[in-house]
Amino acid sequence: MKKRLLSAAAVAFVSIFLNAQQIKFEEYKLPNGLHVILHQDNTAPVVTTGVMYHVGSKDEEPGRSGFAHFFEHLLFEGTKNIKRGEWFKIVSSNGGTNNANTSNDRTYYYETFPSNNEQLGLWMEAERLRSGVVNQIGVDTQREVVKEEKRMRMDNQPYGNLFNSILSNMFVKHPYHWSVIGSIDDLNAAKLEEFQAFYKKYYVPNNAVLVVAGDIQPEQTKKWISEYYGSIPKGTVTPKNFPMDPPITQEKEVTVTDPNIQIPAYIYSYRTPSNKHRDSKVLDMVSAYLSGGKSSVLYKKLVDEQKKALQVSANSIGFEDAGIFAFFALPMGTTPKAELQKVIDEEIKKLQTTLISEEDYQKLQNQFENQFVNSNSSIQGIASSLATNYMLMGDTNLINKEIDIYRSVTRQDIMDAAKKYLNSNQRVIINYVPEKK
Repeated sequence: MKKRLLSAAAVAFVSIFLNAQQIKFEEYKLPNGLHVILHQDNTAPVVTTGVMYHVGSKDEEPGRSGFAHFFEHLLFEGTKNIKRGEWFKIVSSNGGTNNANTSNDRTYYYETFPSNNEQLGLWMEAERLRSGVVNQIGVDTQREVVKEEKRMRMDNQPYGNLFNSILSNMFVKHPYHWSVIGSIDDLNAAKLEEFQAFYKKYYVPNNAVLVVAGDIQPEQTKKWISEYYGSIPKGTVTPKNFPMDPPITQEKEVTVTDPNIQIPAYIYSYRTPSNKHRDSKVLDMVSAYLSGGKSSVLYKKLVDEQKKALQVSANSIGFEDAGIFAFFALPMGTTPKAELQKVIDEEIKKLQTTLISEEDYQKLQNQFENQFVNSNSSIQGIASSLATNYMLMGDTNLINKEIDIYRSVTRQDIMDAAKKYLNSNQRVIINYVPEKK
């Protein structure tokens, strides 16, 4: 039995690889506003059911950070028809797996079952949407879970708060400036009624997208969707009018301490456009050119040749409303920050004044072709991409078209983006250093 399943999975991978340029899907809306996306692929007997809610850390009220991530945990506590503690037992006993994750912009839950349990996955996610239990015992339990997660992943982890330091210094007005995991003090201070109000406000069908991908028969799937989701009442979705930060026009330098590190890190961070903007794709290519692998410009120079850095990277990070381009460097030995900064600035200047070579350009194109294929090499990956492209990018078919955007990026576009976004007066320098004993 196991060999047969593995063989089916291998066939599915080859099929997806060969057809990676065209992911077929169907999408429609229920009367209550729930957006539905179906992707049929009968090459392997598995189905992923996912629901993405348009609520992330940016939707939280000041003083109540961490709610979106908290619900990622809380809504596995149970529903009207799924007893507390039974969710994971139901999934595992029926051959499935499940998970959830939260970002600044959205929360995503999904199950992957053998296709003969597709109906179960649909029912469970409908239960989460219709009648998730938000009570005091669940809140108290999950508070402790989140506290432990924060301790392990951030407070006691070397460089665990580095990314949050970038967010807090790059955004002041926009709620991107607080972390996804939020503040434990905020969660402790919140009353049960506030958690219940959050669920009622954001966990409504017209604030969500349901994606079902894999070994499905679409007409049967639609019947189950209508049965389980069609009668869930529509909610009131408020417009997302977040305050935007003014452009950075003067270089700023800040120092952040971390008691868990011995080697300082230096970050050079620039604000960039939303991931909906074409320039965000261009900046992805700038990032890959500078630090995408051991043959990249910065890695080769600072790590391999000059041995001035233990690690260096240039990262293009896109959100729904804005983005960040951040250089990160860990010095080798006693290498001063000034030497790392000098090399990084030299490479930025080259990008701004000289077209990259045709050979490097073709290498970039090959990298992005490979990334595109890999991102759609599993049913779970396809489901997540479809939901994300619909909800955060405004175009579900980007799953097929995004590679064409990267292909359209020219060497001149790369130069222009470096000129436009990577100037020293547009950045915040963060010295992330050991805490003095």
